[in-house]
Amino acid sequence: MDSSTIFIVLIIIVALGFDFLNGFHDAANSIATVVSTRVLRPQWAVAWAAFFNFISFMFFGLHVANTIGKGIVDPHIIDPMLILAALVGSVVWNIITWYYGLPSSSSHALIGSLGGAAVAKVGVHGLNIAGFTKIGLSIVLSPLIGFVLAFVFMSLVSFFLFKSTPRKVDRWGRRLQLVSASLYSLGHGGNDAQKTMGIIAVLLFSTGRLGTEFYVPLWIVLACQAAMGLGTLFGGWRIVETMGMKITKLRPIGGMCAETAGAITLFLATGLGIPVSTTHTITGSIMGVGSVTKFSAVRWGVAEKIIWAWVLTIPASAFVSAITWWIGHLIMVS
Repeated sequence: MDSSTIFIVLIIIVALGFDFLNGFHDAANSIATVVSTRVLRPQWAVAWAAFFNFISFMFFGLHVANTIGKGIVDPHIIDPMLILAALVGSVVWNIITWYYGLPSSSSHALIGSLGGAAVAKVGVHGLNIAGFTKIGLSIVLSPLIGFVLAFVFMSLVSFFLFKSTPRKVDRWGRRLQLVSASLYSLGHGGNDAQKTMGIIAVLLFSTGRLGTEFYVPLWIVLACQAAMGLGTLFGGWRIVETMGMKITKLRPIGGMCAETAGAITLFLATGLGIPVSTTHTITGSIMGVGSVTKFSAVRWGVAEKIIWAWVLTIPASAFVSAITWWIGHLIMVS
C-alpha cells in the first residue's frame, strides 16, 4: 500500500470518527424529548434511536450525499488535504460545543469547514454559491418550519383533548411518542449520515478511485450509518439536558408533537437533498410546543445562547479548517 493510499485510508477513518461524533453530539436530537418526558429510560432511548438511525438508509435516496459531494465546493479543487482540514474543523467545533452543552449543528460545522478549507486553498471562487444559498435558507427555514408545525400540532391536540383527563392524555402521549421518536430518528439518520457519505465519496472521486461518474458505494453507506448509530448509542448527555429540560417543560403529548413536526421537516429536506440541521429543527419544534401554552413557558435566555451557537458555527468551523489547511499545506511544501 503506497503512502497516498494510506493517507486516504486515514482520512476515511477520521471521517467515520466525525460521523461517530455527529451521532454522539446529536443524540440529544433523537432522544431528548423521549427521555425528558420519561417515556423511555436513557439507555433504552439511545438504543431505540441508534437502531432507527442505522436502518434509515433503507428509506431515503442519497440526495443529501450528492449535495455534499458536488453542491458546496467545486469538486475539481477537492483533494485529501482539503477534506482532512474540513473534518478537523468540524470535529474541533463539535467538541467545543459538546463540552459547553450547546446544541450547535454538526451539519453546518461540516459545511462551514468545507467552505473554509476551499477558500484557504483557492479563494471564494472555489465555493458553489447556489449550494451555500440553499443551505443558508435551510438555516432559517428548518427551525421555523419545525416551530410552526409543532405549534399547530400542539394547538390541535390541546383543542381536541381539552375535556380529557391529564392521565388519559399522558397515556396516549407515551404510546404515540414511541412512534414519533422512531420517525424522528429515521429522519435524523437519513439526513445526517449522508453528509459523511458525501465527504468520503468525493474524496475517493477526486483521487480517481470511483471512476468517471460520482456515486456513493454501498460500503460507504453502511459504514457511515453504523458509525452514526454507534455514536448515538453512546449519547451526549450534556446536550440532552439542554434540549429536553432547559428550553421548556415537556409532557409526553408535547414531546410527540415536537418529534412529529421535526420528522416531517427532515423527511421533506432529505427528499429535496437539502442538508439541514437536525439540531435546529428539533429545537425549533420544542420551542413551538412550549409556545402554545404561553411564550413565557419557553426559557428564551437558553434559546438565545443556542441561537448564538447557530450563528457562530459556520464562521468558527470555517476559521479552524482554514488554519488547518494552511498548516497542512506548509508541512507538505516544506
